[in-house]
Amino acid sequence: MYVCVSLLASFDRLIHPTTHKALPIMSSATTTTTPTPATTTAVNLEQVAYFLVTGASRGIGAKMAIETARKFKPGSVVVLLARSASGLESTRAEILAVNPHVTVVTSSVDLATASKELLNEILEKSLGKQPTDRFGLACVIHNVGTVGNIERKAIDMDDRAEWEQYFGMNVFTVAVLNSCFLRKFQSVPVKLVVNITSKACLVPFQSMTYYCAGKAARELYFRVLAEEEATAGITVLNYSPGPVDTEMTVELQANSNASDIRDYFKNLRDTTTILTTDQTTAKFLHILQNGLFKSGDHVDYYDH
Repeated sequence: MYVCVSLLASFDRLIHPTTHKALPIMSSATTTTTPTPATTTAVNLEQVAYFLVTGASRGIGAKMAIETARKFKPGSVVVLLARSASGLESTRAEILAVNPHVTVVTSSVDLATASKELLNEILEKSLGKQPTDRFGLACVIHNVGTVGNIERKAIDMDDRAEWEQYFGMNVFTVAVLNSCFLRKFQSVPVKLVVNITSKACLVPFQSMTYYCAGKAARELYFRVLAEEEATAGITVLNYSPGPVDTEMTVELQANSNASDIRDYFKNLRDTTTILTTDQTTAKFLHILQNGLFKSGDHVDYYDH
């Protein structure tokens, strides 16, 4: 089952309830380098911006789109991509309710198969005849993500077509869209790229072969981008939102072939300690606006 919502991310202090055997902590606190107070990665959102979010029909993507767009100045353009047209319209209505002075464009698109030509067309149409240099900030949040087949073990994953489909949506189209976006807005002085990532890109978790492999490939792509474009006005943040109450974590709790994973999410829900989309979005904006990262860093919800 593919769920076009943002991830789960850090399994913090995952303990098996019967054996008390500790599993690897899905938190990036030991891997992230905290920048000095003089960092220049702080982003001013209170300006005229072009803002694109994928997987924006629900979950973390929708909440990030709403709360970030709330801060933009009049004349900003917000573009929402996902497969669910009704979900996108719901997000659009919520954005306009908190900030009626922005233009919100929605596009129902299957990012598993979207071509470069289609993605460029979406960008072009969203602008109309507006020049790109009217924006002070161009920001894209690559939130789209699917968990993949979690009922089979790695040893049984011999379906090449399934691999290609998974990487098509979660890695290939993400990279192509990112290139189209940065090429289109190269004249904008501040360009911000946000990749919604997971500790699963660093640590193996049973039943999550596709997810771990895809997140690893995706994050390394963005880390290379940060290195190569360090002097080009491009800032990259890999944000890991923590274990959030989304359809993806519901799917993991119900169908993971690993009992520890199922028990972990059940315990979070039973104890109401699973994070909400409001909580992780607030932390994301705090990190972003205060520059609590270096470009290319993997920053986890629990790091700050």
